[in-house]
Amino acid sequence: MAIKTKASLLSSILLLLANCMQHCVNGQQVPCFFVFGDSLCDNGNNNNLPTAAKSNYNPYGIDFPGGASGRFTNGQNLIDYLAQLLEFPEYIPPFANTNGSDILKGVNYASGAAGILFETGKRLGDNIHLEKQLENHRAIYLKIARQRGGLKNAKEYLNQCLYYVNIGSNDYINNFFLPEQYPSSRIYNLERYTNLLISKLSQYLEELHERGARKVAVAELGSLGCTPQAISTRGTNGNCVAEFNDAAELFNNKLSSAVNALNNKFPDSKFIVINSSSGPVDQFGITVVNAPCCPTRGDGQCVVNGTPCPNRNQYLFYDGYHITQLVHQLFAFDTYNQIQPLLHH
Repeated sequence: MAIKTKASLLSSILLLLANCMQHCVNGQQVPCFFVFGDSLCDNGNNNNLPTAAKSNYNPYGIDFPGGASGRFTNGQNLIDYLAQLLEFPEYIPPFANTNGSDILKGVNYASGAAGILFETGKRLGDNIHLEKQLENHRAIYLKIARQRGGLKNAKEYLNQCLYYVNIGSNDYINNFFLPEQYPSSRIYNLERYTNLLISKLSQYLEELHERGARKVAVAELGSLGCTPQAISTRGTNGNCVAEFNDAAELFNNKLSSAVNALNNKFPDSKFIVINSSSGPVDQFGITVVNAPCCPTRGDGQCVVNGTPCPNRNQYLFYDGYHITQLVHQLFAFDTYNQIQPLLHH
């Protein structure tokens, strides 16, 4: 995960305020918001799964109302802040806890450790991989059709909704770069493996289109090699892991081409890439960028009941992989400005 420079962030906030003056008076800016992804977006779907990739325990959620909820940070996450910026009155519910008319406001299908590929992250236990997230969405789609009086009405309703997809990191750090546990790097070189990921992701995005999605944001991967876990286990002299970052850059380049192809194929829709760019973060008061705020166990997650740092707003990362609430908020501001073309499509 990377965030913008100070000047860029201030520009984003000013643009946000301008957009809000024009559009926020109308209230909720889209009727529903659907989320697909991994632990950056998960808000409780892994809580009852047999997996080590869960965060429904202290010190996760130390700054969240009610405590640990299944969000992989100390407080609110990117999706929570985006929902607020979109003026939803409540959090977008996780699929695991969704029922009744709640589904008309949207659903969060994201699952910690999940990837584009089925096997990704399974070394930690179960997760809801992207294909399964799409299956869950199909079930919700049919429920919405029943509530709206048929598939045609459901599609017309879903045409207006926002779709956000943020996935792919685990396909590298919890698959390809673990040759002792996954055969991927013996079967494919990095280029072919990335082509496989992009091909499958494109297929799933087409499926979303088939079920009414017309406003789709797909996030780039962040700097996979600059997490505390990557640096401590694979880095040299405290430096970022170059091969991880190279993989993310390759994925992002191919993602951009794939999204352009989707826009050409489906002129009735708009697909955009949410860009990620690195920059100095100390100007935001974030001074610790290569160490976790909480004490971590071997897999990079917080130790159960571990005591986190008191100065959490000075940390980029809460645990070995996941960013702090403040960084989620900063990222949400920038993402919100990048999705403006979707809101007006």
